[in-house]
Amino acid sequence: MTAPVFVDTNVFLYAVDRADSKKQEVAQVWREELWKSRLGRTSFQVLHEFYANLSHKRPGSRRDARLEIRDLLAWRPIAINSSILEQGWKLQDRYGLSFWDSLIASAAKSLACRYLLTEDFHTGQDLDGVIIISPFSTDPTFLYSE
Repeated sequence: MTAPVFVDTNVFLYAVDRADSKKQEVAQVWREELWKSRLGRTSFQVLHEFYANLSHKRPGSRRDARLEIRDLLAWRPIAINSSILEQGWKLQDRYGLSFWDSLIASAAKSLACRYLLTEDFHTGQDLDGVIIISPFSTDPTFLYSE
């Protein structure tokens, strides 16, 4: 069994965004594999960002965004607490991350995720044991070839 994968907001957004069909397809493949393998993890922060971004881009999509989030509640998203906040500040200072990105990396670390699936960081970067992978340069089969 491979380690859990923390999924960032942009992957969920691409999975429902018809503007770029190639990125949508790749994001959907990742999402389906993480559902099937039960390795997907996320945070309430990511779900908040997903809802805010999707409903801002497409005001008529609130219902769809809410359905997606209700589905993702099965992943048991982690809430930001004081230890994630403190660890996030350390990651922010050590790696020069934005505050919001440092909270995502900290949440991934708190959930014992080996990987953070995102396009917002540098692929291959190691953030205290959490390795960044891009959904657009890494295939989900990578998880099983370690």
